[in-house]
Amino acid sequence: MPDNAAARKAVASAGAGAAPAPAAAAKDLPALKLPKGFKIAVYADKVEGARELAVTDSGLVFVGSQKSGKVYALVDANKDGVAEKVVTVAEGLNNPNGVALLNGALYVGEISRIIKFDDIEKTYARKPAFKVIKNDLPTETWHGAKYIKAGPDGKLYIPIGAPCNICDKEGEAYSKIWRMNPDGSNWELYARGVRNTVGLTWHPITKELWFTDNGRDEMGDNMPSCELNVAPKAGMHFGFPYCHGGVLLDPQFGKGKTCDAYVPPVAALGPHVAPLGLAFYTGTQFPEQYRNQLLIAEHGSWNRPNKIGYQVRLITLHGNKLVSDTAFIDGFLQNEEVSGRPVDIVVMPDGSILVSDDHAHKVYRVTYQR
Repeated sequence: MPDNAAARKAVASAGAGAAPAPAAAAKDLPALKLPKGFKIAVYADKVEGARELAVTDSGLVFVGSQKSGKVYALVDANKDGVAEKVVTVAEGLNNPNGVALLNGALYVGEISRIIKFDDIEKTYARKPAFKVIKNDLPTETWHGAKYIKAGPDGKLYIPIGAPCNICDKEGEAYSKIWRMNPDGSNWELYARGVRNTVGLTWHPITKELWFTDNGRDEMGDNMPSCELNVAPKAGMHFGFPYCHGGVLLDPQFGKGKTCDAYVPPVAALGPHVAPLGLAFYTGTQFPEQYRNQLLIAEHGSWNRPNKIGYQVRLITLHGNKLVSDTAFIDGFLQNEEVSGRPVDIVVMPDGSILVSDDHAHKVYRVTYQR
């Protein structure tokens, strides 16, 4: 599949938002660009390896981490838009990438288990004890970091990535999205043919599951594309390892297959951009055209001579169809130098959004002023 840079340029000119302009924000973020009216600032600094985000109704933010072994709470007690405390909730964990809130408890996804901290808003500052909810997940570390999210059905959703660049694990737990009850019971398959999703969310109106998927490597700089997918029901197959991006048969595993047999992506996001966390904008602070539209964190390419990604993208939809894919936060990549790698996005109770960055070890806050 060709690089979709030209397509992005075309949709950018037709997009609903204004062209990105320099953010009139914090002095330490001079290079970042956002659409007119938006500002970005550091919400919390020194959040080592900041990955998945989860926020309570009161605005207390929890952050999973990559490799630091810690889970953090970001506390903005005076509600001035800056977290004055970064509290270590737990440490010594095995890559606690995923965090999710459900029924007043914090769930954390490690490599091979899911743990639970009860009544977390009252206990987070006291190094609370946890319960092991599930401890039999695969132990592979290649695509082994567990993203975890609570769905509108009251279940926890947990992807298990392929333990490889490309391999056929149809008969095993890998390359699939699973779900379970909050107590770990009723472990069941939801979607298959998913190489490595590190971001999923639900449409605020239709309640359909949307997720990103990272395309395979070693097929060149410009193929295949990473994906944005929607799974309105259980049991759908999204193509991996047989078909990539809905159009490209795999040279090794695609023999005798057809891409028509699998669910195509809603959007081809570009080759090696590494889309991770995503969120529908459900607040009221941003302009109306952002309401119920998707923001996607692109972590950025790691094996491409000319880097790509390193942005937050705005995906404008009409129903389940792509209207445009435009830059929302740009500038983490300057002349092939990387200053940040966006990971996850959450909408705050006041309508601002937070974006985690595991490269700069920061969490940013984006606001809009009319």
